Amino acid sequence: MDDELEQALEGIGTRLRALRTERDITLTELARTTDISVSTLSRLESGSRKPTLELLLPLARAYGVSLDELVDAPPTGDPRIHLKPVKAHGMTMLPLTRRPGGIQAYKLVIPAGPIAQPEPKTHEGYEWMYVLNGRLRVVLGEHDLVMEPGEAAEFDTRVPHWFGSADGEAVEFLSLFGTQGERAHLRAAPRKRSGG
Repeated sequence: MDDELEQALEGIGTRLRALRTERDITLTELARTTDISVSTLSRLESGSRKPTLELLLPLARAYGVSLDELVDAPPTGDPRIHLKPVKAHGMTMLPLTRRPGGIQAYKLVIPAGPIAQPEPKTHEGYEWMYVLNGRLRVVLGEHDLVMEPGEAAEFDTRVPHWFGSADGEAVEFLSLFGTQGERAHLRAAPRKRSGG
């Protein structure tokens, strides 16, 4: 192993422990997310286990960081965040947050195409959505409504729900999702006191 690579991997245990502590994740939670055993994760953090690509890739994904950040490669000067879009359920999901746990933010794009038939699903969590472009059809329990750009909705995802294009045109919207049912906290300006 050349000296440069040896140096890059030298402090990885400390960085792994710092990332986990910053994000307030236990070894057990991280093991569940990465499919790496608690003992292997502990040995990686203590420096008694040499990191391999097979171990670093799921850890980088779990922490929402690049491999360069994980191994402390020199910065390139590029400030952009490079998160990979995911295609699922006929739409493209672009993650906007880089940390596991807590509320996750996504930009979702439903491409133009035939109008899909609703197939409501349920799962643990709480979701808040905001339409950017297009008309979004939302089926939520007994409700069937169309959201326009600038409109927002929030709901418990244990209620059967489905969303798709209302008219076959493309739709873009933002989604905040908490797997543990976390709600978005909205802060309002304090009321002005009358009188004096």
